[in-house]
Amino acid sequence: MIPPLRIAGPPRSRAGVRTVIMPHAVRAELVKHLAEFVGPEDGALLFTGKKGFAVRRPNFAQLSKWTKVVAGLGLKGLHFHDLRHAGNVWASKAGMSTKDLMARMGHDDMRAALIYQRATSDADERIAAKLSELVEDHRQGTEVGDEDTAD
Repeated sequence: MIPPLRIAGPPRSRAGVRTVIMPHAVRAELVKHLAEFVGPEDGALLFTGKKGFAVRRPNFAQLSKWTKVVAGLGLKGLHFHDLRHAGNVWASKAGMSTKDLMARMGHDDMRAALIYQRATSDADERIAAKLSELVEDHRQGTEVGDEDTAD
């Protein structure tokens, strides 16, 4: 039986239409996947079922053996969407502005992007290190920036 035709629609917001630069660390795996599983035509699906149709949500876990795979990685209970969440949290740790993160994530609402920005101790350590650097620069008279911002 041929499944009903599924028509891919536009993203939920205009911000969803974007080009995303992939990290070099995963590029080789992505290129390999594209060469092995994705057709050359425009609009080819990145992930398909055995018959070449789009993978539907109810079949995803079974086709990908998701539960077994994540348990084998020591990540029992991990959901597929958790990968997007983790990637966005990591992106927020890159130190970019909220606007940059919104563009990368495809969000046009700042509230959505802020979900992924968390106050962390490593961020606090980076802030303290940068403040120390600025203090040392000031002490050495090599300060660069807005001198007019002092209260």
